[in-house]
Amino acid sequence: MSRPLLLIVGILIILPAFVSDFWLNQILTRSIILGIAALSLTFLTTYLGVVSFAQITLAGIAGYTIAYFGPNTTGLGIELPWLFAVALALLFSTLAGALVGAIAKKSVGIYSIMITLAISMAFFYFTRQNYSIFNGWTGYSGITAPAIFGLSLEDSLVFYYATLISATAAGFLVVKFTSSPLGLAVQGVKDAARRVRAIGIPTTPVIIAAYAFSGFIAGMSGVLNVWQQERISSFSVGLSPTIDVLIIAVIGGMRHPLGAFIGAITYVLIDTFVIDLFSRDRFNMIIGLVLLFIVMAAPQGILGSFLSAKKRIRKYDNNAIKRKIKNDCEI
Repeated sequence: MSRPLLLIVGILIILPAFVSDFWLNQILTRSIILGIAALSLTFLTTYLGVVSFAQITLAGIAGYTIAYFGPNTTGLGIELPWLFAVALALLFSTLAGALVGAIAKKSVGIYSIMITLAISMAFFYFTRQNYSIFNGWTGYSGITAPAIFGLSLEDSLVFYYATLISATAAGFLVVKFTSSPLGLAVQGVKDAARRVRAIGIPTTPVIIAAYAFSGFIAGMSGVLNVWQQERISSFSVGLSPTIDVLIIAVIGGMRHPLGAFIGAITYVLIDTFVIDLFSRDRFNMIIGLVLLFIVMAAPQGILGSFLSAKKRIRKYDNNAIKRKIKNDCEI
């Protein structure tokens, strides 16, 4: 892990000592959870070259699994130990991701967007109409987070650190996956699928594996989100949260896993404090203007623009040093 990332993690570790419970729960923890969801999208976009609108669906599958197999006040489901419920949630989201990949394996560009959007909307309407598993419009409420090693995740400080550990693990998994042979094959499919097939590597399993891995990451956010919100319904997997994840990814930048979390904190700050300056009804307009500005002025996102500026400054400094050395030699 690089020094800047270690510094950021260190700041996030000590930050709860200096912020209120509101900032801890509604700003920082929420941003981390949304960042993990956006990370599952930026992974696909950066390394496979596709935009998936199904990430909230995958997160929702994990969330509904926790609700069904965990304690709730709805009266539906089978309560299992939390560890088994989490394992099932991540398993189902991973398998669902693989299924999405199998459906969209030959789609790129606008076609992958439309296919994954269709899957997302189909799942949304299915949850609204099914009452035996998803409980229709109402969904599940009264979902309680478990206690781990005697520490209750219902405590905001404990839950914050749990989400921080999960986000660090998700980022670590993405970095390790992309540098593995399978991850390199995924990038090869993005850059030159024909060449990958020419050397004897079938592209379909590679694409499905990438979608499955993104489903696992999205599932992590789904588990954490349902524990934080203590409820889940069809509105949790609707069009609005689906687009929100895309906005977060674009704002933060897709070149580095950290971009997803920068986009998330930016989005949450706007979402939380825009009502202090404008009417709540103006939020969509404000976030739309922010997105338009990012796309036009900084298409690489906030993090991408920062890294590009840093690279230009370093190049300028190197050139200045070379000119100084050259002038000294001439003298």
